[in-house]
Amino acid sequence: MTAAVLFAFASASLLGAGVVTTQFGLRTVEPLSGAAISVPSFTVLFLLASPLILAGEPVVWRALPIFAAIGLVFPALLTLLTFASNRALGPVVTSTLGNLAPLFAVALAIILLHEPLHALQSGGLVIAVAGAVIITTTRPRDFGGWRSWALLLPLGGALLRGVVPPIVKLGLEIWPSPLWACLIGYVMSSLVVLGVERVRNGNFVADAPWPGRFWFAVTGVCNGLSALTLFAAVRNGPIALVAPIVAIYPLVTMILSAITLHHVRITPRIVAGAMLTVAGVALVLIG
Repeated sequence: MTAAVLFAFASASLLGAGVVTTQFGLRTVEPLSGAAISVPSFTVLFLLASPLILAGEPVVWRALPIFAAIGLVFPALLTLLTFASNRALGPVVTSTLGNLAPLFAVALAIILLHEPLHALQSGGLVIAVAGAVIITTTRPRDFGGWRSWALLLPLGGALLRGVVPPIVKLGLEIWPSPLWACLIGYVMSSLVVLGVERVRNGNFVADAPWPGRFWFAVTGVCNGLSALTLFAAVRNGPIALVAPIVAIYPLVTMILSAITLHHVRITPRIVAGAMLTVAGVALVLIG
């Protein structure tokens, strides 16, 4: 269980950082083109390192269709939704609405994996979600022009982020290799985002300035390592433990946003919501 907790915290930290670096990339690159840079960047890095990190890892062909199917939507579709939400709503709202993902993840884990859910864990989930609601009930001044429909972007991302871990765990029960699961998923997602970019602009490589490419490549590495550590956490522990811990990534986003993005203002409401989130995760750990 200790390994699962450590991997989950690492995933949350990397995911929170990736939401912030996305903001720098969006200054010069649109979301769809950013995804065509971000996802393949980590895939290429992973492929270059695979002869070393995958040495001795056996292949279990029965699980390959599961990981390939996951790769069609994760991280491809999730990346597109997150980038579009980041542009429309900003990093803090995007991250905090992502906090609803544990509800979907735990519910599916109970149905598919028959995982038990104790009273303290249930209470922790409710408190963590309440923290997300408190943070997002008031629109930030800097993004006052966004419309209510834009909330569907991070909510769709939260649904995907919640559904994927239980399905990944099903695949890992057949082929217990987070490395292979992540690599197969990223290869498939790279094909998806590059195909979308090809259809849109007639080129596989986005025509973007180098600063934008750099920041989206950094974002891709952050998100890719976050996915890899998430898969490792799911491999080593129950979804009911892992999902709420990963959901603390808005705290990382909030801190980094306050430091690096001058237009983001941390209000008492956001701080209160963050404290509730931490308390909720603490209850899950105790449970």
